[in-house]
Amino acid sequence: MFSLSRHDSRHKRHIAEIMAAMEEDIGDLPAEEDDNDSDREDDDRLFAWMVNDDMDEEEEDEDEEVEDEQPLDTEASESFELDTPAERSGHIAVVDRNIMYVWGGYKNAQNHGFFDLYLPRNEIWTYNMESGVWTKHLAGGNLHTSMSGSCGVCVDGVLYLFGGHHARGNTNRIYRLPLRAPSLVWEEMRDLKGLPPSCKDKLGCWVQKNKLIFFGGYGYAAQGLHQGTFEYDESSSLVWDSPGRGWNNHIHILDLETSIWSQPNTKGNTPSPRAAHACATVGNRGYVFGGRYKNYRLNDLYYIDLDTWEWHEIRVLWAGLGTPSLLCHQTTSSYLESYLFSGDAWLYYVSKNEWKPFKHSHTESPRLWHTACSGPDGEVFVFGGCANNLLSHHRAAHSNELLVFNVQPKSLV
Repeated sequence: MFSLSRHDSRHKRHIAEIMAAMEEDIGDLPAEEDDNDSDREDDDRLFAWMVNDDMDEEEEDEDEEVEDEQPLDTEASESFELDTPAERSGHIAVVDRNIMYVWGGYKNAQNHGFFDLYLPRNEIWTYNMESGVWTKHLAGGNLHTSMSGSCGVCVDGVLYLFGGHHARGNTNRIYRLPLRAPSLVWEEMRDLKGLPPSCKDKLGCWVQKNKLIFFGGYGYAAQGLHQGTFEYDESSSLVWDSPGRGWNNHIHILDLETSIWSQPNTKGNTPSPRAAHACATVGNRGYVFGGRYKNYRLNDLYYIDLDTWEWHEIRVLWAGLGTPSLLCHQTTSSYLESYLFSGDAWLYYVSKNEWKPFKHSHTESPRLWHTACSGPDGEVFVFGGCANNLLSHHRAAHSNELLVFNVQPKSLV
């Protein structure tokens, strides 16, 4: 790590120029990318700020991008993987039919110490759940930058990508990627009406009646009248000229038929603002578990009735061998039994309102900020994530392992 005075602007500019040239070879460096982008040491933040100091002009030109831009593979000099995707955390994964699609996130830079590196924006990896084969695809379109902490969901063969964290901060842009088309081409959804969510990452999503329903996240304060609570993260303003960020419990609905953003009038016992939580849709209920709020890791469980918009806190009556430990950055597949994995695994049985520990063979492979997808034959596919503490001063142990959990017997067919 470089030692540098905050007031040595000439030295700062020199390093920024060096790093800008380096970026041509290694891609975008995540700024402040960690547990909630507010816990990293000040010297790390300083260096990230210097790297991105000359990007303001580029950011101003983002809206003028060519519609059919073909993004370059900015990580060519560091891509050594051939048959499997690179190790990563903070990525997205969705399933369409029997194919799992993986995009984004970040990994360790191969030749630059402790620095993290965003994965290329034009790179999509698919995993065939029947053949067990990984395949790399290069997507075209106008996806504007590489990101982590985005929210991805698949509806009727289309991948929708909202928000995320990139080298210049957070975004609230939303994109669609038709997965069954002859070629993969990103499209930005620009002509939307209504009040969109604020710029943020680490949020969750439910799908109901051709609607995308986004909840929570960590990012900038909302501009305009948003229903819900925003809690400012005081430590986020310590990063030089950062506008500051925080947690929220906002709900925003995107109707895919009318292309209109809206917010529901909710009632009941509303969860606290949070990020890095898990969301699952079961029938007409949207479940949310855990996450992070301020300095707390949460293990509470709520659901919202997606017809009446009433919140309910679930107090589990049966303790069994305990309940899931305090978790954040975990993921939940859309299963009748909500599935959580962060070294241990738990099943939540909706009909019985009880947690049960799930025995498995991957106890030596703990993960956080991974993805979990339900397969067609009762499996849960956990991919990537970090196997050590993101807040430690050690090099992050990002993974590209695929762990398969059989949570119910396979069909005889």
